[in-house]
Amino acid sequence: MTEVTDATFEEAVLHRSAEVPVVVDLWAPWCGPCRTLGPLLEQAVADTDGAVELAKVNVDDNPNVAASFQVQSIPAVFAVRDGAVVDQFIGALPEPAVRSFVARLAPAQSEADLLVAEAAATGAEAPLRRALELQADHPGAIGALAALLVERGEADEAISLLGRIPETPETRRLLAAARLAAHPGEGDATDVDARLADLLERVRDDEDARQEYLDLLETLGPEDSRTASYRKALASRLF
Repeated sequence: MTEVTDATFEEAVLHRSAEVPVVVDLWAPWCGPCRTLGPLLEQAVADTDGAVELAKVNVDDNPNVAASFQVQSIPAVFAVRDGAVVDQFIGALPEPAVRSFVARLAPAQSEADLLVAEAAATGAEAPLRRALELQADHPGAIGALAALLVERGEADEAISLLGRIPETPETRRLLAAARLAAHPGEGDATDVDARLADLLERVRDDEDARQEYLDLLETLGPEDSRTASYRKALASRLF
């Protein structure tokens, strides 16, 4: 479940829905039926084991999202796939109807999907490779196998695998980690701040230094409080 805002809606719902169906729950704290429906939706989506995702939007705090759906009353629930609304309902439905709504979105699991689930449960690599024999561009298998490869230092294969699937925030992070593993920089790799400070002195004229700097920021992630300031410092040097 993700709490979505006006600022994050495009990435968290529209872009994400190209990879997995997203149920958008428009609600407000004062809405009694919303409080009844919310837990039912959350459980129904959780029971899909990641085949469907839930995005909750507080319409009081995020009026732009509500306006984009032309919402007149809440709770209002929309199913989004590939950036488009494919199903919807208004009001608090009973649990069987909620589960039916979510189930219609969840695709039937393929043999490759089952192998990826097996790998997630066991930590084994072999099911991932078998899944890729069945579906060479299976996103789940590629992401999981690439993560294993990066962890043990086999970066080149990880980079090759990730090139088979569209870019997402997770694949960008894995690619950055793979490039860093394939071409480790000089100095203490565990001291990220010192490494970034050193690279910053060279980013304007050294393309490799610039890429390593960007990859380090990608692996830090947007949740790290240092990322924004380091990106601002990079922009100051380049522009």
